[in-house]
Amino acid sequence: MDNFIIRTIRPEDNKTLASIIRNTLAEFGANRPGTVYYDETTDHLYELFQKERCIYYVAEINGVIAGGSGIFPSEGLPAQTCELVKMYLIPSARGMGLGKLLIELCLEFAKTNGYRQVYLETMPELKKAVRVYEKFGFCHLDGSLGNTGHFGCGVWMLKNI
Repeated sequence: MDNFIIRTIRPEDNKTLASIIRNTLAEFGANRPGTVYYDETTDHLYELFQKERCIYYVAEINGVIAGGSGIFPSEGLPAQTCELVKMYLIPSARGMGLGKLLIELCLEFAKTNGYRQVYLETMPELKKAVRVYEKFGFCHLDGSLGNTGHFGCGVWMLKNI
């Protein structure tokens, strides 16, 4: 892997990350209502992640933002459950282990912050991502948990940590 760093989100990252998220969803034909594509918070990730017990990691390759992933205590989730959110990478950063590293960091953060389960929502179009989550031990659910507002997601998964 090229020179990369993983750091926490900064205010100036908002525009780039929103673009990465929306471009990825469009790439896979998943840019539809009820997803983060149309979620206003996608444009304000830094502000969103200023709450307690949440974090957003940003991956840079050679000084260029390549994507990120976060842990967020989404509304309505069961006690001691958080959500793995906004896990997206630019095409050139995929397949090099960066996504795996981001997920590992997120799971470790969740565990050290007292969470016992990590929930996620994704879309069937993101087949490779679903396979990665399965390899991490996420199990499929029959329906959504909590109140994320992302009714356009059709894949729900949960992992005990």
